[in-house]
Amino acid sequence: MRQQWLHGFLDACLLCLLAERRDYGRGLVERLIAVGFDEVPGGTLYPALLRLERQGLVRTEREASTSGPPRKYYELTGAGHEAVRDRQRTWLDFRAAMDAVVTAPLPTGPRPSESGGP
Repeated sequence: MRQQWLHGFLDACLLCLLAERRDYGRGLVERLIAVGFDEVPGGTLYPALLRLERQGLVRTEREASTSGPPRKYYELTGAGHEAVRDRQRTWLDFRAAMDAVVTAPLPTGPRPSESGGP
């Protein structure tokens, strides 16, 4: 279930991570793991980053790496920084609505279908 939720919120997570600092793909995965998410496969991560790039929210730059081929670094554009602020506001509204539903007290006693009535 958590993986499905992350898939739905991956773009927002990536934008927020990139608002902190630019990073390459594996670095982003490690940062997601560090905060408690499961490993995000490349087949999920890189299409999301490409989508953000096509939307003009992220730009890329290749840099030489001391441990292999050049790395592709991702960083936010001006529009990306605006998108982070918008997604943060949207998330706070969504979280408040979810909290109101999910944390509501559960009824005590039998559910209507268990009471033996019609």
